[in-house]
Amino acid sequence: MDSFALPAGFIGFTGRAGLRDEGDDVSIVASTTPCACAGMFTRSRFEGPSVTLSRRRVASGHSRAVVVVAKNANVANGRQGWLDAVELTGLVATGLQVPVEEVLVASTGVIGRPYPMDLLRPLLGGLRGATFDADAHRIAQAMMTTDTVAKTAVQGAGPARVVGVAKGVGMIEPDMATMLAFVFTDAAVEATTLDRLWRRAVDDSFNCLSVDTDTSTSDTAVVLANGAAGPVSEAALSVALREVCLDLTLQLARDGEGATKLLAVSVRSARDRDQARRVAKAVVNSPLVKAAVHGADPNWGRVAMAVGKCHEDTDIDPDRVKIRFGDLETYPAQQGEAGLARLSEVMSADHVEIEVDLGIGPAEATVYGCDLSAEYVRINADYTT
Repeated sequence: MDSFALPAGFIGFTGRAGLRDEGDDVSIVASTTPCACAGMFTRSRFEGPSVTLSRRRVASGHSRAVVVVAKNANVANGRQGWLDAVELTGLVATGLQVPVEEVLVASTGVIGRPYPMDLLRPLLGGLRGATFDADAHRIAQAMMTTDTVAKTAVQGAGPARVVGVAKGVGMIEPDMATMLAFVFTDAAVEATTLDRLWRRAVDDSFNCLSVDTDTSTSDTAVVLANGAAGPVSEAALSVALREVCLDLTLQLARDGEGATKLLAVSVRSARDRDQARRVAKAVVNSPLVKAAVHGADPNWGRVAMAVGKCHEDTDIDPDRVKIRFGDLETYPAQQGEAGLARLSEVMSADHVEIEVDLGIGPAEATVYGCDLSAEYVRINADYTT
């Protein structure tokens, strides 16, 4: 079977409305039968109507389809933004002949620009005669904004398949998910179980990702399960969901705007998992650490600085802390010129691993990010122009 094929019972569509200069910019994935669903969304106080609408509909535990609009966030557009989002899902529901309450919508792109409904209406109004033959790769391509590669992931779960797509390379510091991530499976699972497994998978993956510390107004992570392959063990489905989400997380980190290196920061021996992730995020989000990694500058003291910013964690004692880059300890061990030269070599790799041992307790966490390059500044300085 094509590795990009959607699970049994799911169909995909991509089309070009003209929101960007070239390529498809609208995508739809739908199930031919009812689905259990679960979702997590941005905690931004400036969330867009796509998030508000989808959050309400996901709460039922059942959805059939999701439509994604690229290059336009539909955020900060007042009442008209809400009406446009509702109309858009109505057009999709009519084309698919499903209840509108079962259609979710997601958008990312420029904030403060209304949907170009004059472009979207003709495309979505013609869905009745459209060919739904898009695979996961085409869906992921149509979702892209400043992404440089389409992001897909696939895992098996007994007789079922779990297929994920995602987009996002900037404005990534999720409090729940990532930019946009959708996972589809033909496993049969109750909505309450799916919600529990999904929250665990998201917490272990997308919530451990940061590119630039900025939380999007549009973050959406949704899973749909239509049961076409029959029941699978909860353990197998849990592992498959986590692996797909983690695979997508690493792809998102590697493709961070201007990124040249994947950065993984692990915190060990923390009081609890929240502390471990908080300290790890302080390191991975530090512009100085990220810049040092980009330039392979062996300035390991910037990691110590980042750990020290967690001033409310009063049980962090520098005398118990250890810092390593790969297998090279940089603190408290003293590195001479030879050691610093070796550290520079470690930091020259395209995958840099930093470990901080707090010496406090049994908990640990790993977070993922990327380096900070001049290209990131260029991309975001020119984003709308």
